[in-house]
Amino acid sequence: MKFVAYERKLQGTGASRRLRNAQKVPGIVYGAGTPTMIELDHNALFFALKKEAFHSSLLEMELNGKSEQVLLRDYQMHAFKPVVLHVDFQRVDKTTKVTKKVPLHFVNEENSPAVKTDKCLVNHVVTEVQIQCLASQLPEFLTVDLGNLSKGQSLHVSDLKLADGVKVVTHGKKDPVIVSVSMQSEEEEAAPAPAAAPAAAPAKGKKDEKQNKK
Repeated sequence: MKFVAYERKLQGTGASRRLRNAQKVPGIVYGAGTPTMIELDHNALFFALKKEAFHSSLLEMELNGKSEQVLLRDYQMHAFKPVVLHVDFQRVDKTTKVTKKVPLHFVNEENSPAVKTDKCLVNHVVTEVQIQCLASQLPEFLTVDLGNLSKGQSLHVSDLKLADGVKVVTHGKKDPVIVSVSMQSEEEEAAPAPAAAPAAAPAKGKKDEKQNKK
């Protein structure tokens, strides 16, 4: 993904406020050299942040007519408005080793024996993992094929298919579970439809009968 940034000369709270009023977002690029203060178009950045790949893959930033590879490292949003307040990027090259969270894409769940035959529930225990690798090896996402998942089975980090040089950071946990399978309860399998409430008899009927007898 590509985006255009512009060098920012002025700093400080007042300068940042003026930038935001002009639909610009202040930011910084650090790593592999001197940190550079930048500004970006707000709307372009806002919609880019909605794309998964913008968060988890190498980005090509054009700055002062030159292209650099960067990673999104952090961004701040307004507490309740759809406004980006600040953004941080890290400048990388082929030799840069990075630690980054990447999303998991689950496929073939509906075709697995656990779901198709045994009517089990598949629980996605985690939806992203933190990996460590060279910047040039960073995957946009990791695919988890659930096609062979069976009743009572769990998938762990060790079951992920990783390229050479890519490893998952588990923060001391031996082999964390990423997917588990559980049986549906009887209530979930065949929950009876709620019975329709009987129609209430009109209250006037008896009074009208008594009046007719009189």
